[in-house]
Amino acid sequence: MKGIEPRDVRRSVIAGSWYPGTASALSSTIEDYTAMVDERPVEGDLKGLIAPHAGYSYSGPVAAHAYKQLEGKSYPTVAVVSPVHRYYGGRYLVTSKGYYETPLGLVEVDADLVSALDGEMGLDFLREDSEHSLEIQLPFLQHMLGEFKLLPVMMGDQRLEACRELSAGLVQILPEGALLVASSDLAHLNNYQEVIAHDRFVQKYVSDFDAQGLAASLAKNESQACGGGPIVSVMLAGKELGADKAKVLKYMNSGDVTGIKTPGNYTVGYLAGAIYKSA
Repeated sequence: MKGIEPRDVRRSVIAGSWYPGTASALSSTIEDYTAMVDERPVEGDLKGLIAPHAGYSYSGPVAAHAYKQLEGKSYPTVAVVSPVHRYYGGRYLVTSKGYYETPLGLVEVDADLVSALDGEMGLDFLREDSEHSLEIQLPFLQHMLGEFKLLPVMMGDQRLEACRELSAGLVQILPEGALLVASSDLAHLNNYQEVIAHDRFVQKYVSDFDAQGLAASLAKNESQACGGGPIVSVMLAGKELGADKAKVLKYMNSGDVTGIKTPGNYTVGYLAGAIYKSA
């Protein structure tokens, strides 16, 4: 893209570590992951996805189950909702840059949608950030969709009222045919079996398409998700945009990847899901 000022690009902070650092290696990795997915596309109109955000060697195969749903589809607008892993201040955070960079190229931030959402609910703009959970979704989206414009939202407040406010704002400003993506890992515990037990609740509430039930479960620590707010927000917005079902496409945790399942080993859960209007 000619004429873009370097200062207007949010540079990658995880290329070469959390995912491959060259375009060829990154594309090959994503192709390998998606080729292993035999999940059929959901029958209906896909409104949203849930995808994990650990390093690709851990959660990439699970994320591929979500992004395989995009094969052959086109979405000119994608709203990615993520948590933040360090405190920046503010309830809803957005980069002030015009583009995100990955090894696959630049993703344009939809300035008009950012401005519209800011007018609806008020956003805090970041000149610099190191948030991996939003960026890590972009290469999958680039590979599967090609060109699209991005509405990136990072949630500093994940309480149910904040989820409802964000959902309402997204429903108000998103154009028809936009895709929602919730970025979240699940339980983080030093026990493989306890992670599975906590994560069963998330799977249940996603499968039941019960955003409020999930929010209540998270609030009482029955279940855990570092991006619980994004999942709840995207489920609420998806419902308002016509979705009537959600499906868990894949669940694994880091112990399944490493093979280390003994008590005391730090373990993180990963889920891929689809939110859609049934045919």
